[in-house]
Amino acid sequence: MTIRFPRALWQNRELCWRLAEREVLGRYRGSLLGLAWSFLTPLAMLAVYTFVFSQVFKARWGTLENQGPLGFAVNLFAGLIVFNLFAECANRAPTLVLANPSYVKKIVFPLEILAGVSVGSAGFHALTSLVVLAIFELIAFRGLPYTFIWLPLVWVPLILGCLAFTWVIAALGVFLRDIGQLVGVIVSMLMFLSPVFFPVSALPLQWQPILTLNPLAQVIEQTRMVVIAGEHPQASYLIAGTLIAGLACELSFRLFQKTKRAFADVM
Repeated sequence: MTIRFPRALWQNRELCWRLAEREVLGRYRGSLLGLAWSFLTPLAMLAVYTFVFSQVFKARWGTLENQGPLGFAVNLFAGLIVFNLFAECANRAPTLVLANPSYVKKIVFPLEILAGVSVGSAGFHALTSLVVLAIFELIAFRGLPYTFIWLPLVWVPLILGCLAFTWVIAALGVFLRDIGQLVGVIVSMLMFLSPVFFPVSALPLQWQPILTLNPLAQVIEQTRMVVIAGEHPQASYLIAGTLIAGLACELSFRLFQKTKRAFADVM
């Protein structure tokens, strides 16, 4: 089977980049602080979550209990970055095509790159949050682990998974308008069914295998391993995760390509 989606994105990389840049800048255009909001927003949410879970509920993070609220905040933030990247793509996916009717009517416009634009925009905000995380780690642990360099490979399955999910939901969203409500509920549930506010090891043993079936759980745990714990990622995750996500991406891309012929008629 010939893999098609990398070629489609690569051929339109310049257009994809320009649209992603326009989307990022357009979100903050006219605001007083501009791009600074991309740093301030995650910081504000981090402060609220850290206060509620570490001070109100007195939650501690296992091996980092001696670090107190700051150690909890670093682990929480690492999980939030991964989840927010997925959530931003998922929440936009149902209306991704519907919000751009002018593109649908242009026969020459490659609609498939809209997923790449969405993931690229979400990726920008994830990168700004990573800068904040690095600063927090320097304050809390007085250094960054060298295993931080593994993060791009750890995130390959995440990026491919977000692309696959976006293509499927964007296509379904054209024909099933209720899909947006369903995705919103699923994303809210996944926030608490993913190890964002707790490590997988905090769960009873009988529940741990079930939670690890959640793909986000794997990415979050591997991210914490390389950016906080200073451990190398699991080779099985890198290989199997990338292959499975790549296959899902290709199948989703082909589904989108087949269904997009009917977009104009439905809209």
